[in-house]
Amino acid sequence: MQPIDIGDLRLDASNTSKQSALYLAVQDKILNGLWPTNGRLPATRLLAEELRVSRNTVTAVYEQLKAEGYIESRRGAGYFIQWAMPDQYLHTNINSERQRSPETKCVVADREEKRPPFDAHVRNRPFAPGVPDLAQFPYKKWARSLQCHFQRAHLGGQNDIQGNLALRQALSDYLSFSRSVDASPQRIIITVGAQQALYIAINAILDAGEKVMMENPGYAQMRKVLDRSNIDVSYMPVDAITGADISLLDKFDGKAVYLTPSNQYPMGTSLNTNDRMRCIEWATQKTQGEQARWIIEDDYDSEFQFANRPYPSLQGLAAKFQGEAANVIYIGTFSKTLLPAIRVGYMVVPESLVEKCLSVKDAIGGDTAMHIEEVLAEFIAEGDYLRHIRKMRTLYQEKQRVFVEALHQHFGDEVEVISQAAGLHVTFRWQGGLTALEAKALLEEKGVTIRTLLFYCDADSVSDMPEWMQRTLVAGFGNSSLDDIRQGVKKLAECFSCQ
Repeated sequence: MQPIDIGDLRLDASNTSKQSALYLAVQDKILNGLWPTNGRLPATRLLAEELRVSRNTVTAVYEQLKAEGYIESRRGAGYFIQWAMPDQYLHTNINSERQRSPETKCVVADREEKRPPFDAHVRNRPFAPGVPDLAQFPYKKWARSLQCHFQRAHLGGQNDIQGNLALRQALSDYLSFSRSVDASPQRIIITVGAQQALYIAINAILDAGEKVMMENPGYAQMRKVLDRSNIDVSYMPVDAITGADISLLDKFDGKAVYLTPSNQYPMGTSLNTNDRMRCIEWATQKTQGEQARWIIEDDYDSEFQFANRPYPSLQGLAAKFQGEAANVIYIGTFSKTLLPAIRVGYMVVPESLVEKCLSVKDAIGGDTAMHIEEVLAEFIAEGDYLRHIRKMRTLYQEKQRVFVEALHQHFGDEVEVISQAAGLHVTFRWQGGLTALEAKALLEEKGVTIRTLLFYCDADSVSDMPEWMQRTLVAGFGNSSLDDIRQGVKKLAECFSCQ
């Protein structure tokens, strides 16, 4: 059983006792089946550091839970969940599919930029957005596992169109305890990256000409999917401080909304719980034509939050209140947490939508190799994925800090960082002087790849966007060393000094 990630575990601020708040938070995870039986709890020191409480507080809570039969301690191994809720007492909003069948349990499971450059070197240079640290991937361990599985003859054939069951099982457990996603293996579909998942989702719930709303600025690849599918797109503006304007949903009669609620790309804001509930309420209503409404949740960069605990997934929040009636499609990928070259993504859909999504996937093709999925399943189940996430979270936090520090060193108060301390990029703006497009062109000459904020905006709405967006850049730091970051910001400052 893979170790349990702290994930979105939060302490109730209204509870004056941290010990009581922690006890209730952990108990809630166990009672709702979000932390699985036999799962290893986070180490006391790690949990104390993450939640900023004393180690004694954590130990006391664990011992109380142990005394009440929720968990057990194993010498030299830590604390493990030993209590399983009897079926008749399970919360009605927890999908019954979470109870594994014996068969399942036994399985080890642009306007100003025509388009981004397709030269691999250019796309992976320092400051290129969306690229993780390619040097920190555990290549040797991955290669050993890959070599082992590649020699299994039955993995050389055609894959299950839904994806390897072992991988879906491992993902189900991981998403449950790390993101509070209601995700049984039977409702998980493995895809060739998030892009394919987005295409499947749109074509499973919308017909050509129907309406969807998305963020602006927003994920450029999603606009391509919508354009290819002949979907009528409306936009909700994203403010640098308040984030996406969810109030526009009140007058929107379309069938779907696409959101990146945990770390809006590229502005770097998050939807608070009130706004998430407004989205969920909107989705419970039908259109004027009495058709169901849908939320597509792209949980972009949710694993890398540096300043605050991450919000639970919007999908999990919806399932908590609506159970199987929650019309939320949850999408994720390993391209940012591991490597883009692995090309594995996933989607969690309601049971009623599984067959339709599989029909779309079958029509467009693009299965990932079975041995890749087996390696990934093993990587997750044995805890290697979680250890890698923790390692990279610490590294990216330091990179983000150095980037912001370098901006302040060279520009002082003339540059404002508008993205939150999260993810793999920094979005920043300034007033006067060079435009973002001019700065980008000068940096290209110096061997630095960067994007303007307008790249992420709808082409027809650029003239209506706030003037400050003309002087806003989006810089990735994932695949940049600390020296790359300092030198890159220095080059940016040189561009401004030469204007």
